[in-house]
Amino acid sequence: MCGIAGKIRFDGRPIVRELVESMCNALQQRGPDAANYYFEPGVGLGQRRLSIIDLSHTAAPPLSNETNRIWVVFNGEIYNFRALRQELEGKGHTFRTETDTEVILHLYEEYDVECVQKLHGMFALALWDADRRRLIAARDRLGKKPFYYARTTQGIVFASSLEALLRDHEVSREPNFFAIDQFLDRQYVPSPLTAFSSVRKLEPGHILICEPGGRCETRQFWTATPRLVSQASERELQEELVRLTREAVRMRMISDVPLGALLSGGIDSGTVVALMAQESSSSIKTFSIGLEQTDMDELPYARLVAKRYGTDHTELVLKPDVVDILPKLIRYYGEPFADSSAVPTYYVSKLARQFVTVALSGDGGDESFGGYTHYGQTLAWEQLDIIPHFLRGAVLKPVEGVLSSLPFTDMASRCARACLMARSRLPGRYMTQTAIFKPQEKQAILTSRFRALVNDSKNGDKWPNLPWQTTDDSLDWMIRHDLRFYLPDCLMVKVDVAAMANSLEVRSPLLDHHLVEFALTLPAKFKRSAGQGKAIMRKAFANLLPPEILNKPKTGFGIPLQKWLQVDLAAMMKGLLLDGRASRRGLLEQRFVQQMVQSHLAGNRDWSTRLWAIMVLELWFREFID
Repeated sequence: MCGIAGKIRFDGRPIVRELVESMCNALQQRGPDAANYYFEPGVGLGQRRLSIIDLSHTAAPPLSNETNRIWVVFNGEIYNFRALRQELEGKGHTFRTETDTEVILHLYEEYDVECVQKLHGMFALALWDADRRRLIAARDRLGKKPFYYARTTQGIVFASSLEALLRDHEVSREPNFFAIDQFLDRQYVPSPLTAFSSVRKLEPGHILICEPGGRCETRQFWTATPRLVSQASERELQEELVRLTREAVRMRMISDVPLGALLSGGIDSGTVVALMAQESSSSIKTFSIGLEQTDMDELPYARLVAKRYGTDHTELVLKPDVVDILPKLIRYYGEPFADSSAVPTYYVSKLARQFVTVALSGDGGDESFGGYTHYGQTLAWEQLDIIPHFLRGAVLKPVEGVLSSLPFTDMASRCARACLMARSRLPGRYMTQTAIFKPQEKQAILTSRFRALVNDSKNGDKWPNLPWQTTDDSLDWMIRHDLRFYLPDCLMVKVDVAAMANSLEVRSPLLDHHLVEFALTLPAKFKRSAGQGKAIMRKAFANLLPPEILNKPKTGFGIPLQKWLQVDLAAMMKGLLLDGRASRRGLLEQRFVQQMVQSHLAGNRDWSTRLWAIMVLELWFREFID
């Protein structure tokens, strides 16, 4: 696992070495073990290395092929690299290291840009082909590894983090208010957007090709497309699920450094730990985070798994002392990011890094197997679809319009939102259900200045969404939507940044793309049943997990944000949101912000997720824009 950075000038002018070194210095947590560089006219590549496979100095990228005409920097792990190496050696290629990175070079020699199709793992890479004078970049299928880039006057600059990319003064810090508006809906900025107008994320499952003259294009090589529904029996599907999951875990246990697992109290991480224990000849190291005096504490459930499999288990009870860590997280994430579970993710990663360098996690089960409660909440509205869509709109839209025109009250807002949900189709319902600020709340909190800035900054950006047809299965569409947006742009960002801030590599077996493709073929009834998600997982892995875990409701990995903002973080919240600095920004209606703060502190309504989002936004402006 590493951090990569580089700059290409297609006019051939030299790249300033100090710039690439500065970018890599900003990535030091991602690669504390070594820093290496490659320069030629118009080209500067750099990499910070966290050594996982082949710990020798000669294995540190940038690496080149035999002729030193193709160079690569690489962040991630390729789990099938040994099989690929054997295939390439059979074709006459010779290797100088034992790394997975070198395999990429020889794959490119054989298959050109299509080589990424053969990579099984998590990756973000940049490859310079000196003979063709072109840069090839790629990001893995599910977006586990980040890749940010910006066009410059004569070329392109890229990095594993926004903080590193912004070390280049050719990259503008002008905010993208359209992206910030999206953040207030989703709690994250969806790719390919970033919060900076000049910067883009390479989308998951995409290749970026930049050629002489500065021509750049992106191509998609994988997407979570609808699949033919499997006709196999439930028993056969359960057996295949176990086989694929076991193989995914086994592949991710390859490491030349200490390895463990992040263990919550849920089905996903419990399954991963159980399979790791079965595949290992020694005790697995597991790490869990707990919370003081809250029903969100899952430590008792994590202990059940740890005891059953005799793991070397370490726990940490999290306290509300995030005043100091929150600004640091803002710098690490580089753009507004309001998933508060980033806090416990950071601390469990910090805990694990004291003992191991690599940790497996249970991320991905909810997306593939329908585990989130908001899937069920959205599906419940489909009972109204027996009424024709045009009739629902004709009756409810005028009512919603009247309610939305009234001064904001909780009751009027909730009633207007109910009308919107009732008259909408699936995509609109799902976006409303999962939004942080609901439509009526956004109408109340955004100033006219903010709205004008949003309209001015669109610059051709389209509303990032997933195509929908009336024939689509609703659960399948929501799952594919989350695989395209929420998973890579929120969940994977959260885990990658929080873990790499502590120089910890996290691997996610349930996000093996073969397993994800298999899950896309499952009938919806095997994913959600009787109001519960992950139905097939509960049955397939029933013999591996305690019944207390199999039968408990879905619990999020979060913090008691409502209570913390009322007590421990109240002063921080008021200091950020109610001072003159935030007011002078002119983006949010201060009267409404004050109303939210006062209502939350009084215990009249839980505004915690909204308040946390605008706290994060204000901190981001202070760190990167002011």
